[in-house]
Amino acid sequence: MVKSRKLEDALAAIGALRRDPVTSRTIDTLRDALHARTSHVVAKAAQVSGELGLRVLVADLASAFDRFLVNPVKTDPGCRAKVQIVRALVELGEDAGTVFLRGVRHRQMEPVFGGREDTAAELRGLCAMGLVRVGHADALVELAELLADPEAAARAAAARALAYADEPAGEPLLRLRALTGDADPGALSEYLGALLSLAPARSLGFVERLLDHRDAVVQESAAVALGACRLREALPVLRRWWERMADLDLRRTALLATAMLRHEDAIAFLLSLVAAGAGPDARDAIAALGTYRHDDALRGRVEAAIEGRTDLDLRPAFARAF
Repeated sequence: MVKSRKLEDALAAIGALRRDPVTSRTIDTLRDALHARTSHVVAKAAQVSGELGLRVLVADLASAFDRFLVNPVKTDPGCRAKVQIVRALVELGEDAGTVFLRGVRHRQMEPVFGGREDTAAELRGLCAMGLVRVGHADALVELAELLADPEAAARAAAARALAYADEPAGEPLLRLRALTGDADPGALSEYLGALLSLAPARSLGFVERLLDHRDAVVQESAAVALGACRLREALPVLRRWWERMADLDLRRTALLATAMLRHEDAIAFLLSLVAAGAGPDARDAIAALGTYRHDDALRGRVEAAIEGRTDLDLRPAFARAF
């Protein structure tokens, strides 16, 4: 209990440094904390160092990272310190030595009930972004390997890093990865979303073709990617899919993806279904518009559309969504 209280006090003291002007004492305190043995303390110090933009501590951050690569399961369980160190270095746009390169290849198998699991997937993803951020010569090579990582979170992070890199060479990598398939729907959506960000004009048709894939999971991933891209050109694609789709769950997915577009044309289409669509379509549109439940103005527009219906009662659907 005493040890726990002491740790809590140390973390609170480090966090409090955010509120005061940065002085030499601030830097000295954070430097000492970065050299601590406890991963919780180092993680907090790294977080604050990044938030305060203290490039003067880059070498200390790198040194702490190296230290936690030794017997990492014991010294840094869950990679908590290494993750915060890399996050700070990414924010600072710095890499003293080869932190990002070593981190993107690091795996940390830790015991869990029934076996072991790799706790370094987030770390690898952050390091991938770091390699892109500092313009590392081998960034695309490492990202290509990370796209085949055993962990879905790392694969998804590689896709986001490729989109951020904004390099033409990333497009064929992402297309190949998407066509190979992925058991994780979220990762597949990230590949498609990265394509729509990197090469929207060419990728829209590619993603649209996947809406007719034989696997419903692939169809849903494609719809989510289209919704998340916020492109106005995605609305007619999603609308055509909704119109030809017979599966009720996929029709709901199409309307939810439409709501995700978050532009007026998409909202107007959904409101038109509320105002004049068949009962199931109107209820699905209300559910999709429920993603805006905190928008009072839109809530009022939905209510007005519902009140205009004399053929069916949509108030229960509205109560569930809003």
